[in-house]
Amino acid sequence: MTITQLKYVLAVAEHKNFTLAAEKCFVTQPTLSMQIQKIEEELNIQIFDRTKKPIQLTDIGQKIVNQAKNIVNEADRIQDIVEQQKGFIGGEFRLGIIPTIMPTLLPMFLNNFIKKHPKVKLIIEELNTEEIITKLNNGHLDAAIAATPLMEEKIKEIVLYFEPFVAYIPENHHSFQKKEIEVDDLNLDEILLLQDGHCFRDGILNLCKNNTRNEGSHFQIESGSFETLIKLADEGLGTTLLPYLHTLDLKDSDKLKLRHFTEPKPAREVSLIYPKSELKIQIIEALRSTIAGVIKGAIVFQNVQIISPLQKK
Repeated sequence: MTITQLKYVLAVAEHKNFTLAAEKCFVTQPTLSMQIQKIEEELNIQIFDRTKKPIQLTDIGQKIVNQAKNIVNEADRIQDIVEQQKGFIGGEFRLGIIPTIMPTLLPMFLNNFIKKHPKVKLIIEELNTEEIITKLNNGHLDAAIAATPLMEEKIKEIVLYFEPFVAYIPENHHSFQKKEIEVDDLNLDEILLLQDGHCFRDGILNLCKNNTRNEGSHFQIESGSFETLIKLADEGLGTTLLPYLHTLDLKDSDKLKLRHFTEPKPAREVSLIYPKSELKIQIIEALRSTIAGVIKGAIVFQNVQIISPLQKK
C-alpha cells in the first residue's frame, strides 16, 4: 500500500462519498475506487460498507483509518523535518480564528507577519471553537487562535495573552455611577448576549454561574455582533460584556460607559492551538513570536481570573 492510497481512504472516511472524495483528492472517481479496492484486496478485508448510504466504515475499517491518520501525519513530518533543518519558513499554512478574536487581533499582527515571513501563504478562516477542533483533528487546519483551556487530548495550547471582560453600561443604568464593578453586580436578565455557538457567550454564562436567568422576562435577544449589542444597550435594553481589545476601537463617548471589574479581573485566556503532531512547528513559532511582539503593548493585565470558554453540561 502507498501513502497516496491511505490519503484516498481518509478522504472517503471523511466525506462518506466516493465521488466527493475523488473531487477533493483531484482524481477521477474510478481511480480512487480502484486504489481503495487494491488496499482491501491486499489486506483481505472491507474498509467501507458500501451497502449503506452514506457509506460507513466497518469496524476494522475504523481501526485502519485511525492508523492511516498517524501514518500520513508522520509522512508529512519528513518534509517538515527537512524544512526545519534548512531554517525554511514558508509554504501554505491554514489558520483558524474564532469570531470574537478575528476583528481585533488579526489587524494587529497580520501585516507584521507577512512582512517578516513573505514565503508563508496564510489561509485564514473565521470559525467557531467546535469547527476549529474538528478541522484540527481532521488535518484541515495547521493551527488556530481560540479561547482556552479546551481540554482536548490531541491539541496543544500556547497561551498568548489574558483578555479581561469589560462591562458596557449605559447612562440610565443603576451601575453607571460605579467606577468599578464586581461580578455580583451583574444581572443575567439584563445582559445582552452573543448568539449560541460563541465561546465568549459561554464564558459570560460561566462568569454569572451563580446568577439565574428569569424565564419570565419580557424579552430575550441574542446577536452575532458586539456592535448590535452596544446599540441595544444604548437604547436602554440592558448591559453587555465586551472583550478588552474590542473596547479600544470604541468612540470616546462609548468609552465613558465602560466599567472594569475589580481584581482579580475575570478574563479569557487566548491561545495559539495546534495538533500534537507539531507539523509546521517553525511557522507556529513564528506566529507566536509575532503576536507576542504586538500584543505586549496592548494588554498588560496580570491579576486575572480565567473564565472557562466551555459550555457547562
